[in-house]
Order: sequence, then structure tokens, then C-alpha cells
Amino acid sequence: MEDMRTGRGGDIASYQHVWVAKMKLKLKKHWTTTEAELQRFNTAFHQDTDKLNEFKIVLNKRFQALQDLLREKVTTMGYNWKWIKEALTSTCQEVLDRKKCHHKEEISIKTMENIQERKWESMGHTLCKSSNCSEASPNLES
Repeated sequence: MEDMRTGRGGDIASYQHVWVAKMKLKLKKHWTTTEAELQRFNTAFHQDTDKLNEFKIVLNKRFQALQDLLREKVTTMGYNWKWIKEALTSTCQEVLDRKKCHHKEEISIKTMENIQERKWESMGHTLCKSSNCSEASPNLES
């Protein structure tokens, strides 16, 4: 036991974080989001009567063409569902557009003001602790 040496360095946990981060980056690089992506459309346009009427007209045209196509062929339910889904998504993309996501700011303006105020207070206290407190204190009050 006396011959054992210990060296300073990272432990297993710190190396594990690096390894996990590298693996996430590798997985993210090969991730295909186009197939699994959930498409959200701006449904607020349905409140506008002009957009709603346009959506109905385009959808009716697509389904009319789909019905004509399905009458000619004998198809399976999965094949029909694929065509219906394609008609709906393409119509929504054409008429409604995609929904824009607005992320909330993580730190609000009020919180930023509080942080700035605390910084100034801490700076004032550190100035008073130093040797030139008599010179710094009149400047802080103004």
C-alpha cells in the first residue's frame, strides 16, 4: 500500500460528461428531422373568412382529383391514407403557411434590471470596504 501513488486529474464523472456530449453531437449530426418532424400550421387564418373559403376550395379540388384517381385503381387503406394525408398537408402548406414559434425570453427585462441593481450594490459595498471609502461613498449616493 505504501508504493501506491495518486495523481491529480479528472475523475470518471467529468470524463463521462465529455463523452455524453460527444455522443449527442454525433447522433444529432446524423438525425433526420424531415421524416419525423411534426408539422404545425397557422390555424389562426381560419378566423379570416377569405382564407377559410380559399382553404375549402383548394381542399375540395384536391379531394376531387383524389376521388377520380381512386375510382380508377383498386387500392389498400394504407395507400388511401397516404394520399389523404398528402392532400391535407400540401393544402395547409399552400394556404395556411407553417406556424412560427416564438420562444419566450429566458430572462425578462425586470429580472435583468434586478441583476444590474444587485451588481451596482455589490460594487458599492466593495468600494466601501476598500481604503478609499470616504472618497467613494459620496459618489454612490448620487
